Amino acid sequence: MLQHRHLLGIEGLSKAEITTILDLAELYAKQNRSANKHSKVLSGMTQVNMFFEASTRTQASFEIAGKRLGADVMNMQMSASSITKGETLIDTAMTLNAMHPDLLVVRHPHSGAVALLAEKVNCAVLNAGDGRHEHPTQALLDALTIRRAKGRLHRLTIAICGDIAHSRVARSNLLLLGKMENRVRLIGPRSLMPSGIEQLGVEVTDDMAAGLAGADVVMMLRLQKERMDGGFIPSEREYYHRWGLDAAKLAHAKPDAIVMHPGPMNRGVEIDGVLADDINRSVIQEQVEMGVAVRMAVMDLLARGLRAKDDTGVMV
Repeated sequence: MLQHRHLLGIEGLSKAEITTILDLAELYAKQNRSANKHSKVLSGMTQVNMFFEASTRTQASFEIAGKRLGADVMNMQMSASSITKGETLIDTAMTLNAMHPDLLVVRHPHSGAVALLAEKVNCAVLNAGDGRHEHPTQALLDALTIRRAKGRLHRLTIAICGDIAHSRVARSNLLLLGKMENRVRLIGPRSLMPSGIEQLGVEVTDDMAAGLAGADVVMMLRLQKERMDGGFIPSEREYYHRWGLDAAKLAHAKPDAIVMHPGPMNRGVEIDGVLADDINRSVIQEQVEMGVAVRMAVMDLLARGLRAKDDTGVMV
């Protein structure tokens, strides 16, 4: 069981809790490859997915995860909700409380909005991405993918390349990989690096050859144009030439280095399409698969906490 009512970020998780989630997710990954993918872990519980930002992979993954665990799953169409008619986030929280959901999955464009909701509702809240802050389940599924491919999740050299400044995925991965004692390098143009990022104990470079040298894992990030309000890159063509991953650049990494991308991919901008589909190097599709398993594990563990509270009256 987790010692938390909600999953708002990686920052609040201990190394032991991360390992607990990944170990349970391994079991769900095995179950998801079996003929019977369903269980009754969340039977009788209601899961509400509220996505204030468009998402295909994450929302579908949470929906499948909840249904495989036996929950009643509802997707709220936020583009057509009362929010667009002027209702505040707090009003929405109060409305949800009256419906008595058990699990609330939220993606929001503003950092901190999910934590604010968590303060106002009586159910468990899962952060599916808030602004530039965190995307904890993405980091957890990335960690599970790495552990399965490399046989461990410590003392690896991991290169994260691309738009670091606008990426909540990068932030959550930095926190998780740091807790698990890995060497992390950030690669990309200086215009896409947050100021003072070196203080997190990472190496920073704008040179792909130097950054990828000896790397066990190469994680590419999407250019998040929707969060950019200026000229952060000269052109997509120049960006791909200098920072897009292709076979020549990947040759600087270890021969058995794996290639990752949280999706959606901009082929020919962040990564060569042939390399993205190379089953010998790319684990991008496995990341999607592990996403369902990790989200099942997290919801299972949070549900155990909810049931423990119901039994005792206090959160354990």
